[in-house]
Amino acid sequence: QAELQGKRFLCRTAASFVSARIGIKPKPPIRPNDLGLKRNLAGGLIVVGSYVPKTTKQVDKLRSQCAQSLRVIEVSVEMISLKSTEERDQEISRIVELGNAYIQSGRDTLVVTSRQLITGKTPEESLEINYKVSSALVEIVRRIDSRPRYILAKGGITSSDLATKALEARRAKVMGQALAGVPLWQLGPESRHPGVPYIVFPGNVGDNSALAEVVQNWACPSRSSTKELLLNAEKSGYAVGAFNVYNLEGIEAVIAAAEAEESPAILQVHPSSLKQGGVPLVACCIAAAERANVPITVHYDHGADKHDLLGALEMGFDSVMVDGSHLTLEENILYTKNISSLAHAEGMLVEAELGRLSGTEDGLTVEEYEARFTDIAQAEQFIDETGIDALAVCIGNVHGKYPPSGPNLRLDLLKELRALTMKKGVSLVLHGASGLPHELVKECIDLGVRKFNVNTEVRNSYLQSLKKPEKDLVQVMASAKEAMKAVVAEKMRLFGSAGKA
Repeated sequence: QAELQGKRFLCRTAASFVSARIGIKPKPPIRPNDLGLKRNLAGGLIVVGSYVPKTTKQVDKLRSQCAQSLRVIEVSVEMISLKSTEERDQEISRIVELGNAYIQSGRDTLVVTSRQLITGKTPEESLEINYKVSSALVEIVRRIDSRPRYILAKGGITSSDLATKALEARRAKVMGQALAGVPLWQLGPESRHPGVPYIVFPGNVGDNSALAEVVQNWACPSRSSTKELLLNAEKSGYAVGAFNVYNLEGIEAVIAAAEAEESPAILQVHPSSLKQGGVPLVACCIAAAERANVPITVHYDHGADKHDLLGALEMGFDSVMVDGSHLTLEENILYTKNISSLAHAEGMLVEAELGRLSGTEDGLTVEEYEARFTDIAQAEQFIDETGIDALAVCIGNVHGKYPPSGPNLRLDLLKELRALTMKKGVSLVLHGASGLPHELVKECIDLGVRKFNVNTEVRNSYLQSLKKPEKDLVQVMASAKEAMKAVVAEKMRLFGSAGKA
């Protein structure tokens, strides 16, 4: 209306007003997935230099809302602006050392100047203090050499100085907004961290929760659960491989294959390998899963002993298999129901076996005459009474090697079990995937199998690699890892999980 009356305006305002003025539809804030960024385990770097009251309130809100995930390093303004050069450098070095450590550990890291405003006796002294604070922040970011997942600079001068002086950016691609009025760039190729998202957060923008909202939006995503892996497999019609691991080389082989094939995977620990490797083996699995660039979970396999299973519930596994297949149906239901309730309370997926597989795995043997197919009526009762999430079925599959005549799987039974588990919302699992012909594996996937257990072929590749003439122990370990990796990668392609991470 003002313009219709002949008035003219020079608009200097945020993107929200400009886009509304020229009729551009608003877009939601940009998040990591919108930029096609893969999982990155480095922490983000948040640097706050602004002293406007709103910024201080936003920092307080950020620290309270993200207390569990955020690491905070407070820069002493007194040390960097009023003390000796030596004391100033010690303070900067302290912050740089902590910043590198936190970012490398995957923690989002807040570097914030102490909130008590320090001024000089004269305008000139105050200006000198401001310069020392600003130059210290530049020096800190310049000396933090860990590549952060993203960088957020709070305050107009801080944003400009860090981009041009600390990060040596000469150009950047404007990707959109991290929040209304908060531009998001990708740093140019000549900068110290090419391609890293750079969030320019002005001092007076947003309400008290705005800074926390952006940091939460850009937080490192939590590790996938086994249930999520199987649900994604169900949606897209593939299966996830669960690979038994015994040592560091085996763990690294699965992770390396999964990252190369861009596939989800499950690291699986059998009770016998847990007895040998103990808690350190599980800790290695969890650490490797957390640092992987693809979804990896850790599963406890064949929990036939209640004492061992209760211990496994405390070790950090993502999922467990309750194996009461050696019990009567009534005893199996009671055993599985008890463990299932405890595991679900910890957020774990629960797999259980009904029927019994013949064959040998890790020293445990079930003779052929002891084997039992999964019964449809019993399976329905078992699922209803135990509340399990995944059912390991027995349709003629075996642990270990198949006989010379080859496997004889009851696909008609698998089809019936698929209809039942679909109705119940339970995933189908098939143990004994080693040695199955490719076409048979694909038929099983088409009939709903979403998790295959793989052990024998991977283990055999390890044992065969030890026969090679390498003399150095490191070469032996590397050769074993590569041998196992090749088998695991081939299984991922066969199961259809390659490219699904």
